[in-house]
Amino acid sequence: MATSKEDMQNTKLTFRKFEDGDFVNKNFGKQIFKEDTSHKCPTYIHRTPPCQGSCPSGEDIRGYLAIIRGIELPPEGVSMQEYAFRRSTDANPFPSMMGRVCPAPCETGCNRNSIEDFVGINSVEQYIGDTAFKEGFKFDNSAEMTDKKVAIIGGGPAGMAAAYQLRRKGIASTIFDDHSELGGMMRYGIPGYRTPRDFLNNECQRILDMGHIETRMNTRVGRDVSVEEIEKEYDAVLWALGCWTGRGVPLEGWDETPNCVSAVKFLEQFNKGEMKYTGKKILCIGGGDTSIDVVSVSRRIGTLADYNENPEAVVNGETSHADHDSSSNVPCELVTLTALFKKEEMTAAPHEVEDATIEGVNIMNEVMPVEIIRDENGRATGMKFVDSTWENNAPVAVEGGKEYTVEADIIVAAIGQGGNLQDLEDLNNGRNLMDADNMFRVPGKENHYVCGDIVRPHLLTTAIGQAYIVSETIENDFNDIKLKKRPKVDVHHFNLNDKMVESGLGVDAYDANDFLDDASRGTETASYAIHNYDDRSKQEIVSADELFLGHFDYEERNLRDTDVPSSDEVLGHFAERQISLEQENAVSEANRCMSCGMCFECDNCVIYCPQDAVFRVKKDSKTLGRYVDTDYAKCIGCHICADVCPTGYIDMALGEG
Repeated sequence: MATSKEDMQNTKLTFRKFEDGDFVNKNFGKQIFKEDTSHKCPTYIHRTPPCQGSCPSGEDIRGYLAIIRGIELPPEGVSMQEYAFRRSTDANPFPSMMGRVCPAPCETGCNRNSIEDFVGINSVEQYIGDTAFKEGFKFDNSAEMTDKKVAIIGGGPAGMAAAYQLRRKGIASTIFDDHSELGGMMRYGIPGYRTPRDFLNNECQRILDMGHIETRMNTRVGRDVSVEEIEKEYDAVLWALGCWTGRGVPLEGWDETPNCVSAVKFLEQFNKGEMKYTGKKILCIGGGDTSIDVVSVSRRIGTLADYNENPEAVVNGETSHADHDSSSNVPCELVTLTALFKKEEMTAAPHEVEDATIEGVNIMNEVMPVEIIRDENGRATGMKFVDSTWENNAPVAVEGGKEYTVEADIIVAAIGQGGNLQDLEDLNNGRNLMDADNMFRVPGKENHYVCGDIVRPHLLTTAIGQAYIVSETIENDFNDIKLKKRPKVDVHHFNLNDKMVESGLGVDAYDANDFLDDASRGTETASYAIHNYDDRSKQEIVSADELFLGHFDYEERNLRDTDVPSSDEVLGHFAERQISLEQENAVSEANRCMSCGMCFECDNCVIYCPQDAVFRVKKDSKTLGRYVDTDYAKCIGCHICADVCPTGYIDMALGEG
């Protein structure tokens, strides 16, 4: 859990060896000074940091932060910004978008929370993406093309990311989408002040510019083109449909009440430019980011002084406001958001909840809906709520609690989504979703694959991560390569071998016949292996208790500027909400990264080694992850170097017992 804002403002927190109530006095002398009896010397162990392990798309977050701070140097002729862009987009081709709207589980997982506050990973990612847009960075399209071609059904984050990853493998694709523009939920589900369209358009076009990626827009598979036709023309079919239907509130009469609508339809019509005002009283049931978007949009578009139409008509596409002049709009009388959870437990990003409150949204927490109030025409005029708690994964009314009535012209449900599988019924698993095996194949459908929300609605970055996995599955199946299971830590790992080759330090070829008469053991002086190094990044995530946290000083986060209007200013305010960091602040924020699981060249092990056994490697042999080495003839196994390593990069191993 991240440090609370109140604690951050009032206290300069720092690392403490003991928590309150912990009075165990450990004798570090006995633990450390074992001289040469341990028979163990330092080994440099690469592990995955928890930010990366928490990222559903598996971004090498520590890697691009190290590039921005100047620890990992780019190859000759490549700027820091472009190198960070390449590293970031190895996993995620949408850094501008995800840097703005991802709720950042990486930041919750960040080990820096054990000191004062997480590293602002999202803000640095936005800096990378926005800089790439300004500098015109392009994706590498040098992969030699195969003769394979994949039909991708859906042009949202999952489908676009899959097209990108497949193109990097030399596999062509055609994207089918029933909208007029690419982007899926990034375009039609999230308002433009959160996903600015110039940046979104650029990130979509950058993928298409790789070539061998065709698009067929305004085309629905199953209606405009049959599945059988697709199967004949393509070597594989990837279903990345997304979820475009909303779940209704489970109350009697919801489906029959005309002005009870889904958040998906509400936001889609707004984002298409079809809805430019709404009713006077808006009620949204939710608590996640989608519900925040509904109420924030409502505050921005407002209503009409002489409003007299049914607000659901434009949501359902029965009418259009496309030609409306919004200068005559007035603020809505009441915009209310209700949630089953406490404010601090809502699934929406905390800053989104705070922003909505500033913008004049009335947020009611820990209340559950119990009745739709309707007039004689069957239209909702409001909804009744009671105080509630969350027990056994369900809301429970508080005995003797209060009852509330909220008036509404339109009630919007933002409590879950499902797929639209009309004309594709044989793919429906009974829950308006599609089944997938552990490699994201469609069970029982040869050469059919699936990824994204249609498997299970989740984060945009989850869909992007699944797109990478399914692209690997498709490539492996094309090449008859069998993979029984994915790695335990399934992310885009830093590879020291690749880094050494990039730096001109590649190891020599190894031939066992050359060493038949060699009585020596080990690789200390050998050039055919990386000495005293082990890569455990696919198996292990380094936790805070494996770090030397006392090394790190208190440093406040470098916060992005935000443009959040007050309740008096919000009407007609569509300026971008998150302002990108300037380079100086982005570098400063990247410097707060503790580089968990990877050396960041602090020299502690060199300085504190009592035997001078740990030493810096020569400059012409240095690269990220190979900054220090150990003279095993001098090492006595005291493990001081491991104790003072801030990043948990050193283990005591390779000994003889």
